[in-house]
Amino acid sequence: MHDGFLLFGFALAFVLLFRRLGLGATLGYLVAGAVLGPFVLNMVGDAQQKLGFAELGITLLLFLVGLELDPAKLWRMKRDILGLGLLQVSICGLALAGAIMVTTNFSPAAALALGLPLALSSTAQVLPMLQSSGRLKTRFGERAFSILLFQDLSIIPLITIIAALSRNPADAGGPPGWLLALETVAAIAGLVAAGRFLIRPLFRLIGNLGEREMFVVAALFTVLAAGAVMELLGLSTALGAFIAGVMLADSPYRHELEADVEPFRSILLGLFFLAVGMMLDLGAIARDPLFVVSMALMLITVKAAVMFGIARLFGMPWRGALALGLLLSQGGEFGFVLFTQASHALLIAPEAASLFGAVVTLSMATTPFLMIATRRFRSEPVAASGSREGPSSDGASALIVGYGRFGQAVGQVLQAGGITVTLIDTDVDMIDVAGTFGAKVYFGDGTRIDMLRQAGAAEAEMILFCIDGDQLDAPMLHAVHEAFPRAAIFVRAFDRRAVMKLRGAPATLIVRETLESAIAMARAALDNAGLSNEAITRAETSFRVRDSERLAIQVETGDPRAARDRLIHRPDPQEAEGEPG
Repeated sequence: MHDGFLLFGFALAFVLLFRRLGLGATLGYLVAGAVLGPFVLNMVGDAQQKLGFAELGITLLLFLVGLELDPAKLWRMKRDILGLGLLQVSICGLALAGAIMVTTNFSPAAALALGLPLALSSTAQVLPMLQSSGRLKTRFGERAFSILLFQDLSIIPLITIIAALSRNPADAGGPPGWLLALETVAAIAGLVAAGRFLIRPLFRLIGNLGEREMFVVAALFTVLAAGAVMELLGLSTALGAFIAGVMLADSPYRHELEADVEPFRSILLGLFFLAVGMMLDLGAIARDPLFVVSMALMLITVKAAVMFGIARLFGMPWRGALALGLLLSQGGEFGFVLFTQASHALLIAPEAASLFGAVVTLSMATTPFLMIATRRFRSEPVAASGSREGPSSDGASALIVGYGRFGQAVGQVLQAGGITVTLIDTDVDMIDVAGTFGAKVYFGDGTRIDMLRQAGAAEAEMILFCIDGDQLDAPMLHAVHEAFPRAAIFVRAFDRRAVMKLRGAPATLIVRETLESAIAMARAALDNAGLSNEAITRAETSFRVRDSERLAIQVETGDPRAARDRLIHRPDPQEAEGEPG
């Protein structure tokens, strides 16, 4: 309890300060951890144990990213994953190994064991930066993510390379590289099958029961189970979580899972960076500051330059290539794991592993400064007209909450008009039936702000609440409007009392669900009675005016019995004057 109080207290203070200074949350967490750690205040200990727990934050992050990428989209990105990713890891790794061998007295094997891990960038730092800047779903963001994904995949061959170079006799009996690769393929196939035949039916059962808390439990269980399978085989736990996410990306439960897992991801990822900051060996830096700083500068320079060249080779404009190189110029969290492996393999001394861990941490701390310092050079110039093209987004223009009889009609009309929609409902049986007709409906409670955000409300132009009953009120709609100010809000109200309950709500339109159908039937009945179109329109207009006046008074007074004189209780001969009976 004492450690938790200090960790989150210092994190809150430093993150708020660094956010205020425009330096980003990651740097705030790192500095807070360093201040709390054994080399400054020494107020919290056992950083290694906290790091092991906090690595779950990276696992959850990859699970959420996987939920954004269904298998078809992942297949479309294969050129970037296998092309950009492979070139980045291999060229950067070899270049860094060569630079280490030339500038230090490390052996070729030790230089390779250090250079290859340094080629990996920080997924935990880069993805949140892309999310906060709104670039994760852009073409630039997809390319950055493709490289990060390949880096996670490359953990297996890198571990195999270090094992092959090992000088430790205990490693001689380890599994060969081909067996590790075979185990990896089998594990991925097993996760795919489990996602299809076990996890989806589990979420469907929970959805039918209506137990939202069980969704949280099931989501965390899915992530932990996928990570545990990979960890059992000595592979990346984050990779297992990513595959589990991809398998659920095209399921109706995607947005609900995102909303449930996101808070845990944010907290644990912050704790991860706190632990990394605590592990920063300031003593090692103090003993040889020139070496640590020069190595960090070399790491950043080599990776940024190599990545710039590769990106240009793939046709990226120079500004985008520069941004990509700087964004991925730091060392990554998996470097700590591989340095430990290299130390265990007797390729480097534990002191060297600690020293290069400090190099990685220092390089991570520089990324926010680099992105701020180069913003003017990286930004596309403003066109002569004073406007510029905004980032592309695959989000829908409208969110429809509730896909029953009312929402189905609204959705079909919008799509007939060329409007893309995202559909949300909590009725599992209805979702299944809609799927048989080709409609993709996501499971989730659309009255929750976090759920709407995960479904893309921040990019949507309209949010249409088409849910049954009397579930909405004015404070809730105010909260939606405050969270998503650019979206127009449309509301289906059950009856007059529901409209009164929404008094002062920031809605573009509130529609009583039976009003228009009742008027349509009345018009048909009047037509059958022989009235002319003009008389029918006069009768409709008379009703609409009286009804509107009555509703306005009821809303203003809060009294459903108010303005009863506006009701029409007997035929109005003046309205039908001159018409046949």
